[in-house]
Amino acid sequence: MTKTPVYFFSHGGPNVQYETKHPVYPILQAIGKEITQKVKPKAVVVFSAHWQSTPSEIHLNNAEKTDLIYDFYNFPPEYYKATFPSTGSPALASKIQHLLTTHGIPSRGLSRGLDHGVFSGFNVAFSPTQNPLTVPLVQVSLFDNEDAHAHYALGRAVSSLRDEGVVIICTGMTVHNLRDLRSAWGNPVPKPYVVSFDNALKEAVEAPPSEREERMAEVAKRPDARQAHPWMDHLMPLYIAAGAAGDDLGKQTWTLHEGCMGWGQYRFGDVPSN
Repeated sequence: MTKTPVYFFSHGGPNVQYETKHPVYPILQAIGKEITQKVKPKAVVVFSAHWQSTPSEIHLNNAEKTDLIYDFYNFPPEYYKATFPSTGSPALASKIQHLLTTHGIPSRGLSRGLDHGVFSGFNVAFSPTQNPLTVPLVQVSLFDNEDAHAHYALGRAVSSLRDEGVVIICTGMTVHNLRDLRSAWGNPVPKPYVVSFDNALKEAVEAPPSEREERMAEVAKRPDARQAHPWMDHLMPLYIAAGAAGDDLGKQTWTLHEGCMGWGQYRFGDVPSN
């Protein structure tokens, strides 16, 4: 079996599934169709910026059926009625725990709903009516820390799942500064740090795999890094994706610099040719 690619989604907010005219909407749709129609995974494992466990232990959803978590505030009432059909896999969750244990990463299984870092973007990429995701979906947490190397190692620990037809998707944003949302709103010119950080991140992710981890770690120390990410929760999933990629090259497939947000989308590895 061909090793599956690894993906990083810049997922946006809970409005992404409703704003069909936003430039990212057809991009996420196309990526979703690439996954379901070309990669054809046996299962999907997702890491979302919106689930951080503890500084040293990973949590994962080992339930077969869970609800959604509406982890956002002051949005229109219909946003809190969103749905996304999914089925978990206790067997896959157990396999992930075994891999983490083998790599010295403590973990714990529990029952937890999908947060909007998963279901909002997935409703675009894997529309239940147009492009349904019909394979098991297991969500795994991040660490509750900003250690780039720890998250890279987390990705490395689960990378062998790719040999078994499992697609790993990590969701966050390449630039995410909600503090500046009010001042950036409606301004056609993005904040300077959006452009500088997103471009630097692209260079690091697309570096030779032997150099990638160190170069990505240095990006998180740049002077503009705290402007791009006052908290690193939306950046760390990209480190997990890069770690899971192993020796495969990373490629930015699309980006958008918008206000105080960067919408970089990434794929690591090759898409099957047939």
